[in-house]
Amino acid sequence: MDIRVLQYFLAVAREESITKAAESLNMTQPPLSRQLKELEEELGKQLLIRGNRKVTLTEEGMILRKRAEEMVELMEKTKSEVSSSGKNIRGEIYIGGGETEGMRLIAKIAEKMKTKHPHICYHLFSGNADDVTERLDRGLLDFGILIDPADIKKYDFIKLPTKDKWGLLMRRDHPLAGKQGIKPKDLQGIPLIASRQSLAHNELSGWLGKQYGSLHIITTYNLLYNASLMVEENVGCALCLDHIIPEYENSPLCFRPLEPQIEVGLNIVWKKYQVFSSAAEAFLERLRQDFEN
Repeated sequence: MDIRVLQYFLAVAREESITKAAESLNMTQPPLSRQLKELEEELGKQLLIRGNRKVTLTEEGMILRKRAEEMVELMEKTKSEVSSSGKNIRGEIYIGGGETEGMRLIAKIAEKMKTKHPHICYHLFSGNADDVTERLDRGLLDFGILIDPADIKKYDFIKLPTKDKWGLLMRRDHPLAGKQGIKPKDLQGIPLIASRQSLAHNELSGWLGKQYGSLHIITTYNLLYNASLMVEENVGCALCLDHIIPEYENSPLCFRPLEPQIEVGLNIVWKKYQVFSSAAEAFLERLRQDFEN
């Protein structure tokens, strides 16, 4: 399976038209149609439904699209790693992580490296632990920032010198906004918006005790920004980590920590026996200088 043909296929999937895809690829329609037909014959599956107005993907085509995007992305990352060598380090570093104030530490590392290595480019991917570890395992990320509790046994890691706190994000006019801290009994009967990952790992179950099973959870989220819009529109209050949604002046939202506090640590992880590009190697060296001691 030729990577170039996969790029052709992705162009058609993106444009929903063989004619428009051919234009974007600076080629004519007949050879593009022929390459796509040969790809379908090679796989023994129909990938495209050629309609009068647009081209759509079959179920098999949607599967190939996902894998093709990963393969093309991995190819581009590999090209960057191979080309980044020598004294003047240049290249790309791929970092994934959940929403956390701890990402500021990674930003500080990148800022310190700018003077010595101005030609390094960073690519950030946001997602929960499952999203990040999947991309790490497939070689699409160099590093991942994982929030405890996370299974990091199969990775090398550095523990970051920071902690996040769990709390409740709510409107400023909510009855609980007047409290300094949120106790388990305060959550009874309150419509809640909760992280799917926190529910899966039961980080809050010990804090809540027997009340955990009686929470009124009406919405779950992956990343917090969209959930904060639900809070702002009075759908419910969100169980979340601090500092992700800023409390600026006149903000309609406020954050109150849980009481007693629940703090979680952060780790930056990478695959064991990972062969890094020179750019990623320089980044890791700087991480160790700043954080391992």
